[in-house]
Amino acid sequence: MSKQSSTDYPVHDLITKRWSPYSFDDRPVSESDLRSLFEAARWAASSYNEQPWSYIVATKENPEEFERLLSCLVEGNQVWAKAAPVLALGIATLKFARNNKPNRVAVHDLGLAAGNLCLEATARGLMVHQMVGILPDKAREIYELPEDSEAVTGLAIGYVGNPDSLPDTLKERDRAARQRKPLGEFVFGGKWGTTSGLVRRVP
Repeated sequence: MSKQSSTDYPVHDLITKRWSPYSFDDRPVSESDLRSLFEAARWAASSYNEQPWSYIVATKENPEEFERLLSCLVEGNQVWAKAAPVLALGIATLKFARNNKPNRVAVHDLGLAAGNLCLEATARGLMVHQMVGILPDKAREIYELPEDSEAVTGLAIGYVGNPDSLPDTLKERDRAARQRKPLGEFVFGGKWGTTSGLVRRVP
């Protein structure tokens, strides 16, 4: 199933093709593809090149590890994410290794790494659904996370499946057209809330 977006201005095809399905096929993801996804994350930009991201990964080839990671998701996400062949947790290290001071952009930089990972996945015909609905305290306990690290997101990785396998509410989300705010609602100039002349439409 394709949900390629229609953009107001030209962007790379990988951006228009990327979306986050709830339905996943049971087809396994190769180890070589997974390595390339995390290699893409590795080369994301970060403040002071700190690279404050880590990932914990589990595949269905190891059912016990998969179930452990699945248990770190909220119940509503377990319903659909259990079908994905790969699950991961995105971890942010919240202090700089260079001086042990708080890194206020650590979560931002984890997001940059995730963006790279998602686009690499799209280039390989894979899908990634990121989720904030996780249980950070349970993840900390199960995986013995360091005090200055925090599980921020969950990721389901795999090939898009058939939405008919989903509950009705999720089925509708998978089939719905992708929508985004227009640029005029978030690109400002002069002061907050004033649309930049760069994107203001001329009547």
